[in-house]
Formats: sequence, C-alpha cells, structure tokens
Amino acid sequence: MKRSRRTKILATLGPASDTPEMIEKLFLAGADVFRLNMSHLPRERLKEKVAAIRSIEDKYKRPIAILADLQGPKLRVGTFKNDSAMLKPGQTFVLDGNDAPGDETRVYLPHPEILSSVEPGHSLLIDDGKLRLLVTDVKKGKVTTEVIVAGKISNRKGVSLPDTTIPVAALTEKDRGDLEAAIDAKVDWVALSFVQRPEDIAEVRKIARGKASVMSKLEKPQAIARLEEIVEASDAIMVARGDLGVEMPLEKVPGIQKRITRIARRLGKPVVVATQMLESMITSPVPTRAEVSDVATAVFDGADAVMLSAESASGQYPIDAVATMNRIAEEIETDSAYWQIVSAQGTRPEATGSDAIAAAAHQISDTLNMQAIMAWTSSGSTATRIARERPNTTILALTPSPETARKLSLIWGVHPIVTKDASDVDDMAFRACKFACREGYAKLGERVIVIAGVPFGTPGATNMVRIAFVTKDHVEKA
Repeated sequence: MKRSRRTKILATLGPASDTPEMIEKLFLAGADVFRLNMSHLPRERLKEKVAAIRSIEDKYKRPIAILADLQGPKLRVGTFKNDSAMLKPGQTFVLDGNDAPGDETRVYLPHPEILSSVEPGHSLLIDDGKLRLLVTDVKKGKVTTEVIVAGKISNRKGVSLPDTTIPVAALTEKDRGDLEAAIDAKVDWVALSFVQRPEDIAEVRKIARGKASVMSKLEKPQAIARLEEIVEASDAIMVARGDLGVEMPLEKVPGIQKRITRIARRLGKPVVVATQMLESMITSPVPTRAEVSDVATAVFDGADAVMLSAESASGQYPIDAVATMNRIAEEIETDSAYWQIVSAQGTRPEATGSDAIAAAAHQISDTLNMQAIMAWTSSGSTATRIARERPNTTILALTPSPETARKLSLIWGVHPIVTKDASDVDDMAFRACKFACREGYAKLGERVIVIAGVPFGTPGATNMVRIAFVTKDHVEKA
C-alpha cells in the first residue's frame, strides 16, 4: 500500500460509507485517516466502526488512523408557536429566559451563559449566519436586539456569537461520555470542537490520559485571537472553515487558513484543512474547477492533510471524492512550483537536538539525493520533527508501537511501519535498509539516511544520523 503523495486524506464516515466494504473501498481510493463524527454516530456503534477499520488495517498491513470528532457545545434558540416566524429588517427582537414558545417578537434562549455574556454592540448570528441580530440592550435574563439581516427563524436553529467569549467549557456532558467511549474503543485522535482558549484542551487531555492525541478545531474568532497558545497546547490543528466562515467575514478565511498552516508548521504540529473542499461532489461525480484549486491551495501550503466531510459521509459519490482528492494531491506534488513554495515557507529549526538532527537529515537527503529517510521512533516525535522540514524524500517511520504508527498516518510524508525495536546500531541500519527495499523506496546500491536515538526505546532521545548503503543482502532479506 505505497502512496505516491505526501499530503494525507481524511474521509468522514456516514450513511454513504457505513459498511466495511465501503470503508475498504475508500481506503483503497486513498483515505489515510477515517473521521467518526460523534454529532451523528451513536457512541454504542463506535466500537463496531473501529473494528471494521482495524480489520482493513490487518488485511493490508498498513496502519490507519481513526479520528473521533466531538460535537462540542451546540447553542440553539427554543421553539415557536407556529414552528417559525418571519423577522423584518430594523425590527426589535428579544431573546430571553422564558421557556414559552416564541413568536415574531421574542424567543426562548436556553443558554443563561449567553444572556449573561453578550453586550450592546455584539452580533448574534442565527442559522449559520442567515440572520444577523445586533444587541441593543441587555438586562438580567433578557437580550434586546435589532434585526440587521432578516428572514425566517424556526425551531432549534443554531446561534453563533462572533463577538462574545462565552464562559462555557468546550466539553459538554455528551462530549465527556463520547470521549470516554472513544478512549475505550482505542481511537488514535480526538477532535475538540469550538475551542476558545488553551484551557479547553487541558480538560480533554486530563480525560484522555495520553491514550489519544488531541486535535483542536479552530472555528471561532476567540481561538484565532489566541492562536499560537492553542497550537502549542494541541497535538494537531484543524482549520474548520465551515463555522469559521459563519463567525468571521468570509473574505478573511483564506488568509486565516494560511496563517494557521504556517504557525502550525513552525511549531511542528500537523494541520488539517477541512470543510467544503469538494462540496459539489455530494451530488456530482466531478468537482468544480474552483474546488480543485481549493484543494490544490491547501497542498501547496504544505498542509499535512485535507479532509472530506459530507462528500464521503452522505454524498452520492464517496469513492470518487476520495479518488479525486488523491489525484489532485499527487499532481500538485509533482508540479515544479510545489517544492519551491513548500521550501520557501520553511522556518529555522528549534534549538533542540531532535530538530537539529531533523534539519541535518533534510540537508543530507537533498545534497546526496537520498531515496528515503528511515526514522526509528518510539513516540512518533522523531518522524514528526522530520516532517516539519518537508524533505523531498519519503519518511519511513519504524516503530514497535502500533498506536504510534497509526497516529503517524496523519503526518505529512510519513509512511509508518510497525516492527520490533532495534537491538543495536548495526541491526538498526540493516533493518532500515531492508524495509526501504521491501516497501519499494530504495534499490540495490542506493543510500538511505537512518535516524535513531541511543539508547533504543527512549522517547525523545534522537541523537544519531547514519548513511547506509543498500546491499544485496538487504534486497534478499526484504
């Protein structure tokens, strides 16, 4: 299962991709990571989905990462007498703590934290921004607004507050139960929705206890205001452009996407670009030219992964969507401008031994035109730091940990392999060359770079670089 691209593909599972047969087809089409959306997947079915993915992993002997995406706090208005109401421009509309059904003048807002946090001048967006209300007055349990963008408002529509920091945790009671179930099912990554502050991530880490890595979804202006702190506190980042485009002006989203991608790369954290990448393929077998360019932009920016949501979860052409994204990434990575752009976006290595060795490996591979960088890793940090350099060489991560190999399936350019740890330096070099041959990344007489930490099996102890020649013995044992 050798992939010819560095950028990874996340595919969301749903009604259109619910069976083991469909999941296998998505994997063969190019999916490296599967996303389980806990907003729609009952936690009772979580283990069933994980088992189906693990059976494919066993069949093809290739690690596959699983991401459980937590729903997060969903803020919604109450109900209406006639199920809906029409709001007119300039009219006054009240949101309050009275649970009586609403009408054209008011509606119940079952979130006291909003009623106590908004201030005059703040905006409230209803139904993904289709309606915009401007707060004119705030009293205890009552918010008076002016309708700026009018239209129909109906039962249980979502509320977004781009100007307001809400004193509510990113983790709801539902999320806690889903997170415990995800940890029990042994997923590799958990995605935290509606992150506003670094403290939100600490709460998830406490529950996860290191058994799953934490991906922060950036979809609120408050998160962008504390971007670097949140990236530092996270194991990975998702640019969740859907909600981000609701809570911020649409024209700002592309620049924010590039800013997030570059900060994440500088800090050595993988970044996923998500939402509406091939949206038209929900109902069409081919994407629009603009969507192709959108995916290409994320690849050119050096994103670790690009994600499909409804396209693979509920669309009519899930396999075509994955295959199309695969072809786009492959083509862009062979474009003459790709490596120039990716290299120009690189940053200086941090002042650590691991980063210095990763930078050296990158330079050696470029100078000697190496075929592969073989990284022995226990925790996965060695391979991740090398990937931060974006070398024009495949990174083969050799690890004794299946869990580490699965997590690395998300990382740019990393081809993870599960194998027992090396016994000594010679064994390390010999088996690295053997695996390079077996996986099709090196041939007789070619050279590979071997990176490891001595003593073996010590996380974070990367301290050695070695150039090894592929011999006839390596080829025969492969």
